[in-house]
Amino acid sequence: MQPVTAPPIPERVRTLAAGAAPTHVSVAGGASPAMPARGGVDGAGRPVLLVLPGDPLHGARDEPVVTVDLTSNRSLGEHELSRGLLKVQGWAQPVPAAEVRRTAVAIAERCPDEALFEVLEGTDGPKLLRVDVGRVIYLTGPESGVLDAEEYLGATPDPLMSEAERMLQHVNGAHRRQLETALCSLLAEPVPGAWLWELDRFGATVRCGVEDPTLIRLPWPSPMADAESLEQAVRCLLCHR
Repeated sequence: MQPVTAPPIPERVRTLAAGAAPTHVSVAGGASPAMPARGGVDGAGRPVLLVLPGDPLHGARDEPVVTVDLTSNRSLGEHELSRGLLKVQGWAQPVPAAEVRRTAVAIAERCPDEALFEVLEGTDGPKLLRVDVGRVIYLTGPESGVLDAEEYLGATPDPLMSEAERMLQHVNGAHRRQLETALCSLLAEPVPGAWLWELDRFGATVRCGVEDPTLIRLPWPSPMADAESLEQAVRCLLCHR
């Protein structure tokens, strides 16, 4: 049986969304161009917009239809590169009062913003709006497509996402020479400029080069079930001779 080489698309998109930040929002039917956006993504994968007094959405009624751009980036040395762009289309709704504090705290963990503290004061200041997802357009390197709300919201991020990100940062910060040596052995040719680009329970993706990259997918023999197994798989990769 051939190994599964990559996460299912809905899982991959949810994983990207979990680590993404909103950059722009546009309102359907409006004459204005897309506006800069602040906020984050909640645990269900819904974009949450932090809107300030004076923003067109601050006093919006009747759940306007919006498109929120979410970007997920990766730092490779001095370069900040896009892992993917998600366009989430849906209806902007006020976060229910009983969920405001929990939502603000969750957003602050990944996308800290001082205005989130003002939201908790419950005045006429900044507000939180979340998007009731209708569909998600994804652009992730060579892959693109559309997920409907059921596909997107029914999926979950990679369960090893947090641990995988920690390991990836460690490899790129301290073991790139070992990574290049291992790849040279695996591919029987030099692989200069290698970075660990993606790491998940199904395998690892190596990016060779920054400006005009080549992506090499290295699947595990079977999906990793826990962080310890994933760490052992990464060690085996780095020690390959």
